[in-house]
Amino acid sequence: MPETFEAVCREDGQRVDAYLASLRNDLSRAHLQRLIKDGAVHVNGRPVKPSTRLTLGDTLLVTIPDAAPTELLPQALPLRVLYEDADVIVVEKLAGMPVYPGPGHPDGTLANVLISRYPDMASVGSQKRPGIVHRLDMDTSGVMVVARTATAYLNLVQQIQDRSMEKVYLALVRGYPQPPIGTIDAPIGRSQGDRMHMSVSDRGREAITEYRTVRRYKGFALLEVRIHTGRTHQIRVHCAAMGHPVAGDAEYGGREPFLKRQFLHAHRLAFLHPVTGRRMEFTSELPEELQRALDGLEEAR
Repeated sequence: MPETFEAVCREDGQRVDAYLASLRNDLSRAHLQRLIKDGAVHVNGRPVKPSTRLTLGDTLLVTIPDAAPTELLPQALPLRVLYEDADVIVVEKLAGMPVYPGPGHPDGTLANVLISRYPDMASVGSQKRPGIVHRLDMDTSGVMVVARTATAYLNLVQQIQDRSMEKVYLALVRGYPQPPIGTIDAPIGRSQGDRMHMSVSDRGREAITEYRTVRRYKGFALLEVRIHTGRTHQIRVHCAAMGHPVAGDAEYGGREPFLKRQFLHAHRLAFLHPVTGRRMEFTSELPEELQRALDGLEEAR
């Protein structure tokens, strides 16, 4: 059966195609534009154009046709599963593994591994992103939840939209943020000079990041970071914008000789089970290479 997706607009003045793309990272903006042109998207009960501007409180209804069989190649690669049942799977993503295929990495992704282990989820959600409701950057490790059924998929996407899913990261940053506990509320958008690069911009979308200093080292601080929005590279961009880039993040000014990748790890994830409603919380400890880097630093006095 076709998937029906409902949402309530939380940001005034956004184009309908851009707003839906921000809610559904499994659907490309081009795909959403085709759906809109085909009359599959209604705002307040009426069909719209991709360029239609939304008003705070508008109700959106999207009808997505049945997904075609996935073209992903099943690949039996290492994967640590923290939890699984008939509805959800909670995994630890390794650093260096993309979540789904994209330019430069057509396979070897989490999505390839998932359909190898769980063929039944191949048609859940997007064709090339089966079951994927949120993502981590390729070089970010840590805990993720994946939907195994269409019902679970819609429910988890709604929790992300409602900002009720809790995502907590550990990040080592250069220097000592002041104050040591704070909130960064600064919109993020694509850089005008480099569309693959993100930056704080008045033309960007709302982005809110909370941080708390856990421990100080000589020249670095270990932060516990909680995000309330899911913008691309959000933690990395916000930390760089306050003058304390994530250690090892060469793209945003944090290159360090003792790190081969950015020190960013999805440490804790909490959500409501999409069927039972029970609160579920999972923790992923720092991988060996990050813990070893931390152990090599001198604590600040």
